[in-house]
Amino acid sequence: MRIALVGDRSPGVRSHARIPKLMEALRERDGIALDAYWMPTDDVSGVAGFDGIWLVPGSPYRDEAGAVEAVRVAREREIPFLGTCAGFQHMLLEFARNVCGLPVAHAENEPGADGLLLTPLACSLAGHEGRVRLVAGTRIEQIVGAPSTMESYVCSYGFNEDYKQTLAGHGMVFSGHADDGTARVAELPGHPFFLGTLFQPELAGDGRRPHPVISAFASAVARRHTGRDLPAPVG
Repeated sequence: MRIALVGDRSPGVRSHARIPKLMEALRERDGIALDAYWMPTDDVSGVAGFDGIWLVPGSPYRDEAGAVEAVRVAREREIPFLGTCAGFQHMLLEFARNVCGLPVAHAENEPGADGLLLTPLACSLAGHEGRVRLVAGTRIEQIVGAPSTMESYVCSYGFNEDYKQTLAGHGMVFSGHADDGTARVAELPGHPFFLGTLFQPELAGDGRRPHPVISAFASAVARRHTGRDLPAPVG
């Protein structure tokens, strides 16, 4: 089972160092052996051949278009997709452009553009934890198994809430919110697995136990590869 880790790998990005440990934890704890391949954003050719796509943190990406293309492939071909931090942001950017037809931009990449879908947060969340309230009955709420969760962030940009109604009208579900009501999780119902979090589940704990979001993504990859559900992990 192969997954593409789309992002520009760097030793300075904490999540990039954590992900290999999580792959081993998935193997040991959940019995899911994923072969992870790093794919830079400026060369996503062949991404459609993977069983899963994880658009990882580490923005600004070398190539915004490549990141957006990886999301499009996952969405249109029903490949399990996870986007964390910048991956969440670019997941929404792809949906807004290609599904909603909006001429929008990311302020980190085009600060002077009109129609900014992703804008600087009033207060940076870099290095912070915050409560995420989950919408009942959504995939993320079922994954976490609780109405709220405390999560870690390393980000300075967030979703422009002025666009929420438009994206929701085209099918995107905003399923997790901060205490102030701003979006922290989004998902696409009807897709095998298409979920993004502004928080970074890969930073939870010490890396020896995968966050439920990562385990759920891995299970979706396994289902696509084998055509059947795996037994629930023990412990």
